[in-house]
Amino acid sequence: MRALAFGLLLALSAAVCANDEIPASLTGAKGDPVRGRALVANRQVGLCLLCHSGPFPEERFQGDLAPDLRSAARLTEGQIRQRIVDSGKANPYQGKTILSTEQIEDIVAYLRTLK
Repeated sequence: MRALAFGLLLALSAAVCANDEIPASLTGAKGDPVRGRALVANRQVGLCLLCHSGPFPEERFQGDLAPDLRSAARLTEGQIRQRIVDSGKANPYQGKTILSTEQIEDIVAYLRTLK
């Protein structure tokens, strides 16, 4: 069900996307920032903190693979919306691996020992 909803969301974003942004609310209403913060910090729903860090002193482990979420303040609402719907468009690592080929092979070899 979630995959279907995500697919529909991507199709919707492609239809309303203009200049690297989705200018209008996807629901027709403003979001709630308190609920939004809870979603960002929730490791079972948003998963944002796996890659991002931000103003969440109560969260011990935060990612450093993606920009600190405070940097979103430089973006428009539409640009933020687009990055949430399809983060791959703004990802500088798109089509690239973070690890070297040697590191990848080392990890493959290690994981094969875990039988």
